[in-house]
Amino acid sequence: MLLLTVVYNRSMEYIIDEINDIKKCFENKKMALGISESIIEDTHFIKIFCSDDDLSDESIKTFNFNVANILYKIVTIEFCKKEINNFLADTYFFLKYDEIKQVKPKIQEALLSEGSITGPNMVFCINRRNKIVDKITRCIEENDEINISGFLTFRTKELNVDLECIVDKVVEEYMVEKEYNEFIKLLKYFVEIQESKVEEVNIFIEQNGDYSLKDENGNDLVGNMIMELPDVEFNSKESQEELIISTMITSAPKKIIIHCADHCKNKELIGTISKVFVDRVHFCDKCTECEKIKKGILV
Repeated sequence: MLLLTVVYNRSMEYIIDEINDIKKCFENKKMALGISESIIEDTHFIKIFCSDDDLSDESIKTFNFNVANILYKIVTIEFCKKEINNFLADTYFFLKYDEIKQVKPKIQEALLSEGSITGPNMVFCINRRNKIVDKITRCIEENDEINISGFLTFRTKELNVDLECIVDKVVEEYMVEKEYNEFIKLLKYFVEIQESKVEEVNIFIEQNGDYSLKDENGNDLVGNMIMELPDVEFNSKESQEELIISTMITSAPKKIIIHCADHCKNKELIGTISKVFVDRVHFCDKCTECEKIKKGILV
């Protein structure tokens, strides 16, 4: 049975390699695909067959999905070649040349799902990519022949809207990261120019993720800060973490020891402290106080 005819021009000869990869995947599942190729001038015609014995609704869905992924890749490559620069220039005109140079590889990774998931934005990107593949799959299901050039001509505009949504999320994440790095740079500068008010700060993290800060003499630094700010409430975990950062920046300790860092529920807090204070930060999980924490004894 003829599954699909794929038509493309000479500039896309790599498509046959992609189709052969699908054939190998089916062979690994003990299913045979037949491929017949003909060329008329610059146009390639690839006919893909499957034995009736191997044919099932599930195998057809798998085949269509794999072809849809090939078309998605082609659409994405064309978008990156022809559209992305104009889209960035029109929508994110405030980005400098160096910033665009930095963000473009991140966009390509997100579009092709080549990067690791780093947060909710990347999850959004993968979901949007799957939505595009679903649209392409439906198109394949409705046709027994796909002309790549025609597909790009008539479907690209619709699919580019979804691709642009992915670009938006990547740029958004890039801008947040850029602002965060500038914030870290400012805090580092502030710490470096001021005199240390405390020799050593110990950050103890309980099993439930609660924090306590003490100097080298065991004095409660957070408690002292709260007493200085009687009109401010520090009930939530977020406000406690903000207070910890404020206390650290204000005291600018020469040495910071973080005890039982594995208990920290918000790894960004540890990351921020490490980036701001760099080589002043040390980690401990074997001292007497750490052993108490591991046994559930409050320090």
